[in-house]
Amino acid sequence: MRRGSGAVLVLTLFAGLAAAGLARAQDAAPQACQVPPYLLSTEGTLPKVAEAVRNARPLTVLVVGSRSSTILSSENSAYPARLQAALKEKLPSIPVNLSVELQTGKTAEEVDPSLVKLVEAKRPTLVIWQTGTVDAMRSVDPDDFRGAVDEGVAALQNAGTDVVLVNLQYSPRTETMISAPPYLDNMRVVAQQHNVPLFDRFAIMRHWNDAGDFNLFSTFHGTDMAKRVHACLGRALSKFVLDAARLDQAQQN
Repeated sequence: MRRGSGAVLVLTLFAGLAAAGLARAQDAAPQACQVPPYLLSTEGTLPKVAEAVRNARPLTVLVVGSRSSTILSSENSAYPARLQAALKEKLPSIPVNLSVELQTGKTAEEVDPSLVKLVEAKRPTLVIWQTGTVDAMRSVDPDDFRGAVDEGVAALQNAGTDVVLVNLQYSPRTETMISAPPYLDNMRVVAQQHNVPLFDRFAIMRHWNDAGDFNLFSTFHGTDMAKRVHACLGRALSKFVLDAARLDQAQQN
């Protein structure tokens, strides 16, 4: 065989292997950041979401969050925007409107007074309340935290909206600095008492870290990793919301 034809053969072989590798990577991509079913199961229900979907009415979602609800200079990549995109994909015949109200640096008790006013102004079908991080950072008494979350959830339900609670982010670097378990446990208690779904962001992110989907221990995550984590959270949260509404596949498409 001539040297030139051999080189062509080698290049062709490498190209084929590269294409095969890319195809495998693309096939494997949907498997990245998968969430075990038990982490997305809930006994809490979302009857108002279910009613809106069944009657083909607009689904209006209000995210009450903190700094971890955003990605600086890239809001369209943050998990609320990815949640909205995923819900629109699953509910193509229903308008899905989503807005975000940041309560940066506030404890649950400090957020409580604004919740009903936000509901009155936005008229949401569903409020997704992300809380716990600031309370843990400030070492707020866990019983006081539970009382504040309990009052907030009760106020939201009395105002006529469904509620999903979202707990703290997981970071292996901060586990030794912040005692998360008391706040995680108290959010779970409140969710059970009010029959509202709790999206266990902490456990889900810990699973992704342990599975090697993301290296959350790294001191430098960068915007690219943040975007990927938020995209995964948005997809997981959309499934969680629709499953909690007890909607079957026919109603989702």
